[in-house]
Amino acid sequence: MSADLAQLVTLIAQRARAASLVLATTPTTRKDAALLRLAELLPAASAELLAANAKDLAAAEANGLAKHEIERLTLTPAKLDHLAESVRQVAALPDPVGTVLEDWTRPNGIHIRKRRVPIGVIGIIYEARPNVTIDCAILCLKSGNAAILRGGKEIFNTNTAFAALITQALADTGLPADAVQLIPTTDRAALNTLLKLDTLIHCIIPRGGESLIRFVAQNSTIPVIKHYTGVCFVYVDKAADLTMAENILINSKTQRPGVCNTAEQLLVHADIAATALPRLASALAAKGVQLRCDPASLAILQSAASSSQLSALKSQLSAASAADYTAEFLDLILAVRVVPSIDEAIATINRDSSGHTESIITADAEAAARFQLAIDSAVVAWNASTRFNDGFEFGFGAEIGISTDRLHARGPMGLNELCSYKYVIDGTGQVRA
Repeated sequence: MSADLAQLVTLIAQRARAASLVLATTPTTRKDAALLRLAELLPAASAELLAANAKDLAAAEANGLAKHEIERLTLTPAKLDHLAESVRQVAALPDPVGTVLEDWTRPNGIHIRKRRVPIGVIGIIYEARPNVTIDCAILCLKSGNAAILRGGKEIFNTNTAFAALITQALADTGLPADAVQLIPTTDRAALNTLLKLDTLIHCIIPRGGESLIRFVAQNSTIPVIKHYTGVCFVYVDKAADLTMAENILINSKTQRPGVCNTAEQLLVHADIAATALPRLASALAAKGVQLRCDPASLAILQSAASSSQLSALKSQLSAASAADYTAEFLDLILAVRVVPSIDEAIATINRDSSGHTESIITADAEAAARFQLAIDSAVVAWNASTRFNDGFEFGFGAEIGISTDRLHARGPMGLNELCSYKYVIDGTGQVRA
């Protein structure tokens, strides 16, 4: 690695640290002004942003990227409108900085408050996701953190165009330009330097494939908030409404199959499997989903496929391998199993899921409560799609990532999760005996 590149990355981190100290005491009104200015700039710069994105898409196709990877790269006018709305929503949210979480007075009269404060400098490492540049910038800014963004080479032109708009919004509203900085190279050596700057950067959040996240976690001397994979389950209980189950399963699996909150695994209670599986499998097959089945589900579905009504299903079925039961397919593929009880469903999910998002479909409120209590995942839904594990859908405006860690954040990370806290003590001259 060249000394010049190491010096550049270090200088970016030093500037970010200086900016973070300014942001920590910046009034909410000024932060919101910068966000609203960015919301104005995004649609106004639509032509330039789409032209930059077109360069990235052309390179992606030339390099043979997979369909789901190109889908993530693609920027559209509708996505730009959604991004601008995200910015406005974040501006409208309460500022978490300064919130008093707890306060109490000790017998000696000192008054102690636990007050929410920014983390400081946050580094975000991400791959082919153009929205991440905006999402992370606005969440960090609103929560008083400086952000260092390092995107992948597949989206470099789009990221650069977004970063220029963010810099303009900061300048137009008198905030430090160094509050949000994009690493201006995709050289892996820059990442290696960034991950060692633990005296300047306080948190690293990687977003991307498992290999990237593992690389960051293994090479960083800075605390990392992460999730490796999204192996998400839908469990159709014996008391499920099958119309609801079908709608939720189709949405969970097919709305955007290449994202981390898509369903990858289906469990069906044995008591309704003979009725439910043919219906659910037929609906999935109509959407092009390949089903990798355990012996019980395969026998039921092969029998159903022998009928004239479901004959088209036959080509979508195959026997599952052991690896399929813990796989993140990120494609129109779903692993299917029959379970004898809700207890077995819970045990299976806690063993085989990635702790990301699970959903139970049932009309039995007691079963749902039991499932939600026992499942050890970041988000557990009842009669709702797994796709709702998302910061925008949670009302956070956007998200900086989805964590399957337990310290300090879990699930979609919004403004509150980008804060730490400090204790503020007020006294009247007390000294310790």
